[in-house]
Amino acid sequence: MIAYLEGRVAEKGLNTLVVDVNGVGYLLTCSQNTIMKAPETGATMRIYTYMSVREDAVELFGFQNREEKSMFLSLTGVTGIGPKSAVQILGSMPLKDLTRAVMEGDITALSRAQGVGKKTAQRIALELKGKVSDDELKAILGDEAASISAAAAPANDGAGDALLALQQLGYTAQEAQRAIQKVRGQATDASELLRLALRNME
Repeated sequence: MIAYLEGRVAEKGLNTLVVDVNGVGYLLTCSQNTIMKAPETGATMRIYTYMSVREDAVELFGFQNREEKSMFLSLTGVTGIGPKSAVQILGSMPLKDLTRAVMEGDITALSRAQGVGKKTAQRIALELKGKVSDDELKAILGDEAASISAAAAPANDGAGDALLALQQLGYTAQEAQRAIQKVRGQATDASELLRLALRNME
């Protein structure tokens, strides 16, 4: 496995970089964020990599830093999301915003990514919420990490399911979170929490 490459930027495309390492040009598929952060052609850069090996293709993906690569790996672990879809999601918004959307279960924000419908956004929120490590959160979000981590901590009180249900009904992540916080502790069943939250929102 190639952990990273360090060499000269030979070419920049819409979603690709060619990095020349000692005379060998490596073609990497990258997010728009990585393309924008890459130096001008001829300059030297270090780029973190992931190699995807399939029966019909071998592809190399590139990332501006370890945190972007880690998010990529998390996204490809979600049902139905392959490497190319994960790169598109990474390029749909800054990594900081994407991490916040994942941790807060913000389906509306996640749905803005190219090729991501509401159901896929719900899967991302459900499968990844609370799974980003504290160290990664601190590296990406800085001072916001502690509050985001606390708010996204998994609980066995049905709140997570009720939160997703509210968003499926059309409420924003912020509206849903405020509503659930008001009734949290009044019930342990997701459907009952949902009923109480909806009553408070009337």
